[in-house]
Amino acid sequence: MRNRKKTVKLGRDTAHRRSLLANLTCSLIQHGKIRTTLGKAKALRPVAEKMVTLGKRGDLHARRQAVAFLRHKDIVKTLFEDVAPAAADRQGGYCRITKLGARQSDSAPMALIEWVDAPASSAEEVDVEVVTEA
Repeated sequence: MRNRKKTVKLGRDTAHRRSLLANLTCSLIQHGKIRTTLGKAKALRPVAEKMVTLGKRGDLHARRQAVAFLRHKDIVKTLFEDVAPAAADRQGGYCRITKLGARQSDSAPMALIEWVDAPASSAEEVDVEVVTEA
């Protein structure tokens, strides 16, 4: 029976899976959104949201826990200074997964995972001109 077995194994052993999820989390924190397979995105969401929760706590122990998992101090600094304050008023659900369709090469289902409260970057902003008639 599969009761209470929540871990998605992704075809990897434990150490490889933890390393994969840590690297995906670092990429998500650094870039704001990443394109990956649907299975990896669904496995990444709880890990990334736990990191944001640690960032919202903001104390030294939470920072050390984040460094222990992510293994990059500069990424943890970005998490605690940029990502977590943007989600300060949200009680959960920090990530959004959008399905993109099948990958061309092997028909793997692809997804885009991104922060819900991500600040809009200058590349994504569209200048809107207001036209008034006299």
